[in-house]
Amino acid sequence: MEFLQQLEEVVAKVGERVGPSVVRIGQGWGRGNGIVIAAGQVLTNAHNLRGPETTVTFADGRVAVATAAGVDVDGDLAVLDVDTADAPPIAWEPLTSGGGTAVLAVAATAGGGRRVTFGTVSAVGRDFRGPRGWRIAGSVEHTAPLGRGSSGSPIVDGDGRLLGLNTNRLGDGFYLALPADAELKARVGALARGEAPSRVRLGVALAPRRAARQLRHAVGLPEREGLLIRDVEGDSPADRAGLRTGDLIVEATGRPVVTHDDLFAALEGLTEGDSLVLRVVRGADELEVRVAFGGPRAEGSA
Repeated sequence: MEFLQQLEEVVAKVGERVGPSVVRIGQGWGRGNGIVIAAGQVLTNAHNLRGPETTVTFADGRVAVATAAGVDVDGDLAVLDVDTADAPPIAWEPLTSGGGTAVLAVAATAGGGRRVTFGTVSAVGRDFRGPRGWRIAGSVEHTAPLGRGSSGSPIVDGDGRLLGLNTNRLGDGFYLALPADAELKARVGALARGEAPSRVRLGVALAPRRAARQLRHAVGLPEREGLLIRDVEGDSPADRAGLRTGDLIVEATGRPVVTHDDLFAALEGLTEGDSLVLRVVRGADELEVRVAFGGPRAEGSA
């Protein structure tokens, strides 16, 4: 009984302390949350935005228009410039312990209230995919229940200090948060200065692995491991290099491509002006295609 009373006191204290720092992003159900991190700045997930501007609803009911200072779509982070008035910035506390650590999730609800839930860290170092497929590594898995539209809300410790930014929902009551460590703080600082990271994009949509095997089998071709291109974005690096729908990517920079991670690993670190050599299977033929990112147009070569 004493434990329950202590837990109730902690939940109430955290709600009062952290609630004013948590905001709603956008209008209606299912958009998202954000956190006041400094005067005039709100941190949220990139997937909560629908353009360079959005509305922010503060705990006192005030609504303000925010503009994006910096957005990292692949890392699913965004910093907004907005008049935060008297809303206090949240305190940061890097999560240093692992599984079993007690956490509380604080979220602003669409109805104007707040939700405070209790849970524990169930795993650390978890990976998941961002909005455009890039792998986001090192997230914290926890069990503090979150309602729809809670991405961008914080998990905090018993003193209301930020431990992570809720970003992704797993099945069966588990949630993933980006840890509020030094790396995240540096990334957020860069976004606040308008320094969004630049990652090259190939410009293709990929089919599930099994689709490539099924398609080749259906037309009587030998099965090959690789990634099947199901669509090519117009005027993208892939389009300008001559890649086509139905091409099977089997190698990148001389290394086999079997999974999406293999391809993303080949793209990691490339910048505008670099190029990537792909080996693709087109029907019964194998082609080497050099994809150039930025600069003059480059055609694929057999």
